Amino acid sequence: MTLDEIIALDKKYYMNTFGDRLPVAFESGKGIKLFSTDGKEYYDFLGGIAVNALGHSHPKHIANLKRQLEKVLHTSNLYYIENQARLAEKLCEHSCADKAFFASTGAEANEGAIKLAKIYFYKQGKDKFEVISLNKSFHGRTLATVAATGQKKYQMPYRPLIPGFKQVEPNNIEEMKAAITDKTAAIMIEPIQGESGVYPMDKEYIAELRKICDEKEIILIFDEVQTGMGRTGEYFAHQYYGTEPDIFTCAKALGGGIPIGGIGAKDFVAAAFAPGDHGTTFGGNPFAAAAGLSVFEIFEEENILDNVKQISMYFMDKLEDVKNKHNGSIVDLRNAGLLIGIELKENIARDIFMKLFNEGFLTSLCGNTIRLAPPLIITKQDVDEFIKALEKVL
Repeated sequence: MTLDEIIALDKKYYMNTFGDRLPVAFESGKGIKLFSTDGKEYYDFLGGIAVNALGHSHPKHIANLKRQLEKVLHTSNLYYIENQARLAEKLCEHSCADKAFFASTGAEANEGAIKLAKIYFYKQGKDKFEVISLNKSFHGRTLATVAATGQKKYQMPYRPLIPGFKQVEPNNIEEMKAAITDKTAAIMIEPIQGESGVYPMDKEYIAELRKICDEKEIILIFDEVQTGMGRTGEYFAHQYYGTEPDIFTCAKALGGGIPIGGIGAKDFVAAAFAPGDHGTTFGGNPFAAAAGLSVFEIFEEENILDNVKQISMYFMDKLEDVKNKHNGSIVDLRNAGLLIGIELKENIARDIFMKLFNEGFLTSLCGNTIRLAPPLIITKQDVDEFIKALEKVL
């Protein structure tokens, strides 16, 4: 189909939740590149919004998925699933978790984390149910995760929201302390806020939250849907910060393009889930779990984390040079590994975003910030191509 035919079909039959999208449709990809229906080449510096950690059509990942396709796609969680058990082992071995659970999306994983924190206190007969999250956060599109999300634009159409959620300013420990009551069950944060424009939390702030939660018997939840699986140069952002949560969530890169979400939890809180308390139809099925196992395997074989650390330093050095050269156009640079925010002057941000797209570079625009979350296989040559394009459009 031509692009115009695809757009016409979309407008006729698909619910208009995404509005007028960027005028392109892709039919294939290889490495960091995508190829559109009209044959144009694009550098994918968004990685499907931090999903395609291994890039596109990674030969080993494809081979692993094909092997599983020829065996079994789906059974049910009424039965034991080898891949699910093995992936749970991998997730726990490479994180602070003692137990794991798998869902199909990041929002589902966050829902599960909230439920786990609440049922932990319910089963002790304690009236603790409130969840404190942060302004500018994003935790998902379900009703509970919208209530946890600290952005009014996502909340307004769905008021009244589920009660028990409140938001405070990021990196403000005094405001957090003031919000805590004897009803507080959990503090839920993104260690690095991605959707709002890449805002890392201070390490001191993260460490202080851990102390507060220990002192006041509060569950600390890290939403690592965007920052898990290597994005920061560590498997998970809690390793990047050196502070362990009681529960963390992941998704996006975990399946390398196949939908899967995960919850990791410490033993003491994981034990609150008993048979019937939570469940899923598709989560951790043989195919999705095979995708997660494949990602872990390739991370280890190809030293993906080392690449993230090396390339992110190279990338930020290059961006600093551009910032200095184009005085005033770039307001700020923020990153944690290969999650990068380039904040631009307000009057040029949208224009720069579109010009990069026209030059064949896929990014996302978060307010005045260009967000980059490229595949973790990115090379210095790929970075150089982006820098060349950025300088041109600036």
